[in-house]
Amino acid sequence: MTLAVHMVDVFGAGPFSGNPLAVVIGADALTTDEMQQLTRWFNLSETAFLLSPTHTDADYRVRIFTLDREMPFAGHPTLGSCHVWLSTGRVPKKATEIIQECRAGLVTIRRMQGRLSFAAPPLIRSGAPTQGELDGARQLLGIEPCDILDAAWIDNGPGWLGIRLASAEKVLSLNPLRNWAGRIDVGVVGPHAKGRDAAFEVRAFFSDHLGAIVEDPVTGSLNASIAQWLFAGGAVDGDYVAAQGTRLGRHGRLHVGRDDVGRIWVGGETRTHVEGRLHGL
Repeated sequence: MTLAVHMVDVFGAGPFSGNPLAVVIGADALTTDEMQQLTRWFNLSETAFLLSPTHTDADYRVRIFTLDREMPFAGHPTLGSCHVWLSTGRVPKKATEIIQECRAGLVTIRRMQGRLSFAAPPLIRSGAPTQGELDGARQLLGIEPCDILDAAWIDNGPGWLGIRLASAEKVLSLNPLRNWAGRIDVGVVGPHAKGRDAAFEVRAFFSDHLGAIVEDPVTGSLNASIAQWLFAGGAVDGDYVAAQGTRLGRHGRLHVGRDDVGRIWVGGETRTHVEGRLHGL
């Protein structure tokens, strides 16, 4: 079996500055175990597998894997997969949008201001964390209770617990623990001073299958749920740009907005840097 694979940079302000993604095309014959094995071999935060849709409204279907599990939804694999699907000559059923099928359901993607943007899916968990959950996040991040302006579950699939700090500088100063016993996914956001090219700084920390704490370079799912949180709480009232990956030497930029009916859209640049074929399966 020989399959095509594309390596795509997602959310980068320039080439090789965002979050890399491997997209395997025509993966219908692969088993779940084979997809997981390939994902571990690529050793990226996520790998996406394009398949034929099963829903009549969908243009394509995608399965998204991290190094240890399949995800119902993730942001940079959504835009990266759509980018590859379109760039290889596929044509969506509708002229104005592309419909992706994934384990979380149907996700709408549009080309807005020259870049792809996805509609934020609904949260599957919201509300305030327990004191124990908040203490765990605080311990991970190495901060005091007085540092936290707000905290909430903002989970749209990966499991994010959101922590809001007073400034982007405080976000950038974080040096989290290197290991964690158990599963934890924490997203942190703080505002930049006015006049910067980004309104907020975002960082995402999660535990991998070996218990190590990993910082994700640029995270679409987290930024989508942060936007829902910020708009709902009145912390923002208009379109904005979020920065992510700064401490990792990346230059991620996510363009966030809310339309007339209240839907949150998260967009960014997508660039194919490698095209090739997988052999040996």
